[in-house]
Amino acid sequence: MHEMSLALEVCAIAERHVPRDQLANIIEVGLEVGDAAGVEADSLEFWLETLLTSPPFKAARPVIARVTGDVLRVSYLEVDDGRPDD
Repeated sequence: MHEMSLALEVCAIAERHVPRDQLANIIEVGLEVGDAAGVEADSLEFWLETLLTSPPFKAARPVIARVTGDVLRVSYLEVDDGRPDD
């Protein structure tokens, strides 16, 4: 259940950094999860997939990069701004 709490915090981070009216436009949430972070990455991914497809989000997907060390961080939030890719 530890990973569920982490997933809820990742969603809270997204809500703090993306305007409320744009939350449904988040398409990816990038995370770095270290092999010594004490996090079960597959479980975290499951919870994120569940939460990021529920309101206020719509269809965001987690992208987890497994790295060495004890790091656990949100590395990016990709939001569809409606403009063609640069």
